[in-house]
Amino acid sequence: MTPTFGSVATWLNAYLKRRLQDGFIEQQKRAAQTAVKRSPSDEAIDPVDNLAAEPDAPPILEDVKAWVEADDSGELRRVHIEGHPAVTVQQLILRRLPPETSWKELAAEFGLSVSTLSSFYQRQCLPRLRKFGESEGYL
Repeated sequence: MTPTFGSVATWLNAYLKRRLQDGFIEQQKRAAQTAVKRSPSDEAIDPVDNLAAEPDAPPILEDVKAWVEADDSGELRRVHIEGHPAVTVQQLILRRLPPETSWKELAAEFGLSVSTLSSFYQRQCLPRLRKFGESEGYL
């Protein structure tokens, strides 16, 4: 055996050993992500399927809708796009709640650009929604 052949064989041996290790590591990662179900069918299951749901998931959507519709302070009805009193914070929040009306549809309905509506929503609606979420403990 010549020194050249020995170094190539050594390199190839080391290379193959690393590829086998990579395959083993990948197999271990996949095994950690799924658990084997101990049943006659022996199917793989997702461990997330076995997590218990929170017993009382907060009805955040209903709470937000009720808050917006009630508008106890009148602020949501009062704040509107300048020159467009029909486009209020209350109106936009309600229309953007699921099932949401698209910006394109709202723009056509109110005769405003999508960017104007979106900008107003970002500046006026989202801060109020965030403040409500924080006060209710959602955020």
